[in-house]
Amino acid sequence: MSRKRQIKLSAYLVGTGMHVASWRHPDAQADSSINIDYYKHLAQIAEKGKFDIAFIADSLAINEESHPNILTRYEPITLITALAGATSKIGVVATASTSYVEPFNLARQFMSVDHISKGRAGWNIVTTRDLSGNTALNFNGSEHFEHGFRYKRAEEFIDVIKGLWDSWEDDAFIRDKESGQFFDRSKLHKLDHVGEFFSVQGPLNINRSRQGHPVLVQAGSSEAGQLFAARSAEVIFSHKNSLEDSQEFYRSFKNKVVSFGRSADEVHILQGISPIIGETEEIAQQKLAYLESLITDETGLKFLTDYFGGLDLSKHTLEARTLDIGFGELTGVRFEYEKFRPFVIKENPTLRELYSLLTGSYTVNDFVGTPEKIADNLEKWFVQKAVDGFMLMSPLLPSNLEDFVNLVVPLLQERGLFRTDYEGDTLRDHLNLPVPRNRYNLTRSQV
Repeated sequence: MSRKRQIKLSAYLVGTGMHVASWRHPDAQADSSINIDYYKHLAQIAEKGKFDIAFIADSLAINEESHPNILTRYEPITLITALAGATSKIGVVATASTSYVEPFNLARQFMSVDHISKGRAGWNIVTTRDLSGNTALNFNGSEHFEHGFRYKRAEEFIDVIKGLWDSWEDDAFIRDKESGQFFDRSKLHKLDHVGEFFSVQGPLNINRSRQGHPVLVQAGSSEAGQLFAARSAEVIFSHKNSLEDSQEFYRSFKNKVVSFGRSADEVHILQGISPIIGETEEIAQQKLAYLESLITDETGLKFLTDYFGGLDLSKHTLEARTLDIGFGELTGVRFEYEKFRPFVIKENPTLRELYSLLTGSYTVNDFVGTPEKIADNLEKWFVQKAVDGFMLMSPLLPSNLEDFVNLVVPLLQERGLFRTDYEGDTLRDHLNLPVPRNRYNLTRSQV
């Protein structure tokens, strides 16, 4: 499926946007996270822009400090099924956990969406980070799985899922009314899996889709997560704070992919970006400053206090500089903070900026400015092999997504960096990924 390398684009759809205070913006629809017509509209905007993916994240537990857009939200697989019916080309990807569901159920759900969408579904595989501290308690458990254990278990989970998806060979269904033969019994296969974590007989009660099976997506950034993704994923999400860091990660991860006997081109790396676009640089910076101003000291400081295990910030405001109050030397903090520590030491952000960084709404300066500046930097990151594409994590929806589609996408198209129209019908077509061979068809061809 060789063709010219072009930028891949995914739209992260989450209520009023990634910025934690986006719901307070005058242009925001405050109930958007539970409004299906709104979500359909977002997916249609992304499809107008010829995006590869409309992406839905998830969380399995909440608390009083959770992001406003996740306090009440749709179950992702249900939502992408609805989005598939509201669109005709764009891929629809939902997040689902390997830690809190059975493989048979999940295999059936995703293959169902893949059929309903006519081959446009993808699964964002997570093992679930327990940021709320109560996930296990929602699933008849008492303690969340340890990090390394989660990924070990997830590897077997994926093997079971893929085995179930191959239950039916592609030409198993004959449906001959005259002979009365509905299917070829020799082309239906039980999985009969017995492993360390799962025992699953099969077969799955739905056959493969037109793209073989859903595209596998992953976002783990730890070493265990990267190895898991290098073994199994076809798209991964990354979040680096500089071109140089992204280039280093790109080289390192592609080498991991090759170490599993795969081609480096079999996995696309999408960098998370939160662009804010203005007619001038000054206007874009003003838009960002206004969003940041909507974060209250009470909200921001309470989050940071809880995040860092009760750290006393009562004498400070969100304008205090992190290094001035010792954030560079903090020990025993969460893994998620450790990956940001080099940025904190280099940039000495304010507590307000650190809050935005940790909640996923911070935006690298490369992607704040005019449409031309944004397009220039997207091209630079792509051409210089820092990324294969981008996950658009709009701070404010729908306006940031509309700006990107209307102002930046045409510039990328003019430069030959992005499609002017879809060249196929399935998500694998869009991503230039091959249809996976059914293991039983493959066995027959080798006999």
